[in-house]
Amino acid sequence: MKGTNIKKEKRERRKKRIRSRVFGTATKPRLSVFKSNRYISVQVIDDANSKTLLASHSKDIKSGTLLEKSKAVGVDIAKKALAKKISEVVFDRGGFKYVGCVKEVADGARSGGLTF
Repeated sequence: MKGTNIKKEKRERRKKRIRSRVFGTATKPRLSVFKSNRYISVQVIDDANSKTLLASHSKDIKSGTLLEKSKAVGVDIAKKALAKKISEVVFDRGGFKYVGCVKEVADGARSGGLTF
């Protein structure tokens, strides 16, 4: 039924709007964030070739709150990206608001050495 889940519809609208502007290439891939209630995952994607280059997930980190795990995921993806000689990315928050866990991922990635 349309209109039953307003939050989800708003997120989908924001996601469409963001994705119409954000595009990852081989030299400057897209850093995509997905957040659920329990986990957060991040991917580095080359949209030109439709390839996922790197990924990191909060399931790999054992201890801490989701906020602490989010920062660690950001640092981890930055470390992996720098190992593959990727230093610049385009940030795609996936329709999520830029607060809390999404912001921590971005801060972690920046402190790990990525620029966006």
